[in-house]
Amino acid sequence: MSKESGPETVETLMRTKEVFPPPKSILEKAWVKDYDSVYKESIANTEKFWEGVANELNWYKKWDKVLEWNYPWAKWFVGAQCNIIQNALDRHQTTPTKNKTAMLWEGEKGETRAITYGELNTLVCKFANVLKSLGIKKGDRVAVYLPRIPEQFVTMLACAKIGAIHTVVYSGFSSGALQERIKDSEAKLLVTADGSHYHGKILGLAKIVSELKDIPTVKNVIYVRRVGTPIQSSPAPALYWDELMAKASDKCETERLASDDPLYFLYTSGTTGRPKGVVHAHGGYMVGLYITMKWIFDLKDDDVFWCTADPGWVTGHSYIVYGPLMNGATIVFYEGAPDQPDPGRWWSIVQNKKITVLYSTPTAIRALMRFGEDIPKKYDLGSLRLLGSVGEPINPEAWHWYHKNIGRGKCPIMDTWWQTETGMILITPLPCLPLKAGSAAKPFPGIIAEIVDRDGNVLPPFKGGNLAIKTPWPAMMKTIHKDPSRYETYWNSIKGWYMAGDIASKDDDGYFWVKGRSDDVIKTSGYRIGTAEVESALVSFPAVAEAAVIGKPDPLKGEIIKAFVILRVGAQRSPTLIDEMKKHVRSVMGPIAVPAEIDIVDSLPKTRSGKIMRRLLRAKELGLPIGDISTLEE
Repeated sequence: MSKESGPETVETLMRTKEVFPPPKSILEKAWVKDYDSVYKESIANTEKFWEGVANELNWYKKWDKVLEWNYPWAKWFVGAQCNIIQNALDRHQTTPTKNKTAMLWEGEKGETRAITYGELNTLVCKFANVLKSLGIKKGDRVAVYLPRIPEQFVTMLACAKIGAIHTVVYSGFSSGALQERIKDSEAKLLVTADGSHYHGKILGLAKIVSELKDIPTVKNVIYVRRVGTPIQSSPAPALYWDELMAKASDKCETERLASDDPLYFLYTSGTTGRPKGVVHAHGGYMVGLYITMKWIFDLKDDDVFWCTADPGWVTGHSYIVYGPLMNGATIVFYEGAPDQPDPGRWWSIVQNKKITVLYSTPTAIRALMRFGEDIPKKYDLGSLRLLGSVGEPINPEAWHWYHKNIGRGKCPIMDTWWQTETGMILITPLPCLPLKAGSAAKPFPGIIAEIVDRDGNVLPPFKGGNLAIKTPWPAMMKTIHKDPSRYETYWNSIKGWYMAGDIASKDDDGYFWVKGRSDDVIKTSGYRIGTAEVESALVSFPAVAEAAVIGKPDPLKGEIIKAFVILRVGAQRSPTLIDEMKKHVRSVMGPIAVPAEIDIVDSLPKTRSGKIMRRLLRAKELGLPIGDISTLEE
């Protein structure tokens, strides 16, 4: 986290009572005009509240029971039959929404595509038939390693339509991370592209795919021809998107599924070296996304919504793909970098596409802040009426810059807190709430959140502790793929609470102030990177014997990755050694996991049981109190 969002500044802000009331124009038309009454009613009968939301959606068969809660396991809408595609696409085909623009896509080089709901449905049906022709059926896994192009959307939706399970891998990951995720999911098919355009360069995805060595379950690789690079080699028989789609029928029935049938696996870093495959199911997930999308972003029929994230992360799954489509929104989808070819690119997109709701990350906002206020002033941003923030706590300086220079002082900022595991936003302002810069505001209706100590006791205002959720919610993860015990740890670390792994405080108005992670997970540029995963990559470098990784505050990225390494006996220090380590991590995991700093050390602080004390490394690095060292090895 940046200095501006450190504990002292947060504590000061919590007590200053600086409040930004909702604009009258927003309040008059908001879906929720009185948060307190809606929240109180939702908590008085939570199942009734979620059932009311579910009744706004289409189901093949309604539920016998809203919630079956056998702590810590939940089943939502038990006995129901549904498919998220029924609400994201199918129900729009008999309404005027069929002819409405679903996606406004723009490539980094300036190409554009406008795709209506009817056209998107045709593409999804065709690719669903492609999947079927390759033997993909309900329950099979499909790995998706694509850049931000329309085919990424289509692949995800087509998998869901036939009951296959997609596992999207962020296109910034390298072959090692991709291979690990394919192997764990046991994917039968990989869908990728020859490359993509990003930051003025061509990213060679097909080359990365060609480096995969051990993916025995994959029977075919489908390539989208995006940049025109020939496919030199493929780890499984190569097929081509355009050729397959040309032969496919545009008629395909949507598979009827049980409410708790899996929709996707999404891998997220944890405190061990192995990423965990979070599993989300159709029924509860679609209910949670539908209403959070509608109420938080105040979506109306004429809105143009742009979430700047990548569908390789949960924000993209929930609030680029499924949430907006279920609400019949028009989505903007951009392939490239925010400053390509110049730092005004995003603002030109807002101006030209008349975006009304913009949802981005603090890292992106801070990066664009560096170029000053004059650049956004060049553009007409008057179409914007609502802003959002996601991925990490937004520091007050960035909040004020975003509010003043992008929202022109009239756009409320929905500062949202949630996780891959939660599936949907849990703590957030609603447009009717007064805002406090740097605060994620209050729990969404139906959610009971508190700050608790290690024994599960609720803490008083202004006291820092663990951010915890008391009761289940519809979009919560179903399990961790192949590892249900890892799922249980979320609920059993402090009995009776879902532990998010974040440290936070609550002020005397009930507003939440999230301060950062409590576990060995680094939030860098909004991405979650497990320290153990980076350490494993470093130790696989021939010269490294041991490694420890911490997050270090950075004014731009929130945190950077800093590594401490012990060399193997006989390994020689050299000016190029650290660069070689960084290149190795890049090749194993991808650029987002490369340590910004690497120190070569003679020893690492460990407990008597041999566990590295990363807390101590971090304290020494930042000049903080070292705290209890009673377990430190002499």
